[in-house]
Amino acid sequence: MAEACANPLLAKWLKEWMDEAKERNSKGHIVYKKAYQSMIACPMRFNHPSEAQQLNGLGPKLCDRLADKLKAFCEANGLPMPVKGKKRRGPGDAEESTLAEAEPESPKRKQRKTQPYVPKLRSGAYALIMALGGLDQESNQAISKDDLMAKAQPHSDASFYAPSDPTKFYTAWQSMKTLEGKELVCTKGNPVKKYYLSDEGWEVFLRMKATLEGRTVPSPQAKRKKNAPTPDPSPLRRASPEPQLSVRRTTQADQSPPKRQVGTAATNNSSIVDLLSSPEPDIRIEARKFGAAGPNAAGPASDDTIILPAGSFEVRMLLDTREIRTTTDREYISGELKKLGVDPELRSLPLGDVLWIAEVNSAYADVLQSAHLGDDQAGKIWIVLEHVLERKRLDDLIGSIKDGRFREQKFRLHKSGIKHVVYVVEEYSLSAEKSEKYGDAVESAIASMQVVDNVFVKQTTKLDDTIRYLARMTKTLKTLYEKKDIHVIPSRNFEVDAASILLERLRRLSPGIVFGITFSLFGAMCDKSDSMTLRDVYLKMLMCTRGVTGDKAIEIQKIWPTPRALAEAFEMRKGGPDRDNMISDRLGNAIPRKKVAKALSAKIAEIWG
Repeated sequence: MAEACANPLLAKWLKEWMDEAKERNSKGHIVYKKAYQSMIACPMRFNHPSEAQQLNGLGPKLCDRLADKLKAFCEANGLPMPVKGKKRRGPGDAEESTLAEAEPESPKRKQRKTQPYVPKLRSGAYALIMALGGLDQESNQAISKDDLMAKAQPHSDASFYAPSDPTKFYTAWQSMKTLEGKELVCTKGNPVKKYYLSDEGWEVFLRMKATLEGRTVPSPQAKRKKNAPTPDPSPLRRASPEPQLSVRRTTQADQSPPKRQVGTAATNNSSIVDLLSSPEPDIRIEARKFGAAGPNAAGPASDDTIILPAGSFEVRMLLDTREIRTTTDREYISGELKKLGVDPELRSLPLGDVLWIAEVNSAYADVLQSAHLGDDQAGKIWIVLEHVLERKRLDDLIGSIKDGRFREQKFRLHKSGIKHVVYVVEEYSLSAEKSEKYGDAVESAIASMQVVDNVFVKQTTKLDDTIRYLARMTKTLKTLYEKKDIHVIPSRNFEVDAASILLERLRRLSPGIVFGITFSLFGAMCDKSDSMTLRDVYLKMLMCTRGVTGDKAIEIQKIWPTPRALAEAFEMRKGGPDRDNMISDRLGNAIPRKKVAKALSAKIAEIWG
């Protein structure tokens, strides 16, 4: 078969090596087999083995080995060795050569010119060029590395000071090697190195600047062609700017109450609110009666709320102090948020990793004190809004699923009375074994949160993406809430256990009104031990059994209200199938998410019976 191909000698040697590797049971047999099949299938004749690199399966090393084999073959048979990169001229080519020399030379084909280099929008290289472009070109000004990094950071999504991934060691500064390799950035000075743009670097900067301003600057290649269309200078023309660069107001967000999909809305729209644009409103605190809640409504004797008018508060982000990048870099998240225009308040949160509150202005403090609305933090009055965010890195999510923290956190988030729960899942590099083992569990947990628990799940690729998402969400929530009145439920004579029930009832009766509670009351509601009732402990005990979800535990608790009642019910059964199927017989016809199958019923009977 080797003799029938266009390069029988090369194919013959490849087959010999393939057979030798097969006899030695070597893995190289697969490599030689792939190269041999490509060689016999190729209809083109090669003048030198190096030309075979265009075939699939033949790399530089294998072609060099073929060249050595051909050289030895030519020396043994007294044949001239073909020159690499030049065609061998056969005897029949003499006439063609003479005719070719008699004809005038055809013009050489022009080489295709490469497109001018323009870095990706908001990348490290983009930020460095934008920072150096702010220097004076005429005076050939240069700046040090520290000054350059400080000027470039606002133009980049990646950090110049710390790796975006803790498992890696490179930062946005690594892009400087690319710019120096393309001779766009030059250096001078010793021992302190300083950086400045070359002439080519200034051309790239001017094209980038013109693109951002909506103008078109022709590339050097286009200037040489009079009638050629101006090429698209870079992906900057096609790439949409970051959402936080868009300063515009969304009418729909101002007119409608906040929805659960606020995370998605924050990704698409962001605005900056000028808090000084409107005069300070008159102080007014009104009481609103909710008699429709009924005489049996949970909460204070009179279901009144204190109304905070728009302009009497500022929406702020509370960031949990345990949210850190690494143990040696605890201020990375708060520092990056400040660079994006968000100043977070660091607090140890009773629930969640990020919480949004309305901080009441000092002008309203005395009036609120007279309404018995106590201080939360050193004279500040914080009203918890309707959004809480839980952040989980992928490996942490797997760990919480394994040890049961995931289900407990969902239970506490549901009990907190917060209307909108956002769950951020950050990607993290896992081993292939761990990904295969827990991949289905992670997908099932995410789907369960979205479908069953009605939680908005946001997946990000790295910590920097999460930080940008938090900044956009904070700006969106400021737009949503700072133009609305907030109805605060006072904490005086308030039963902590009934807080979430009252909030749910009020929101159902008045869906267009924003209800809030004080931060101290929120902390009491979310306390892991102080607010635990017998019912809560009972439900958590039931959910310790694998397969018992929150909905199923609640249905079991409705029939057998206490652990003693459930244990006595099992004792009254004689045993066997009658006891094993006790729960499934009662809940077998419930809706799917509340239905208890026979296998799960038998497992509960084994534990509680």
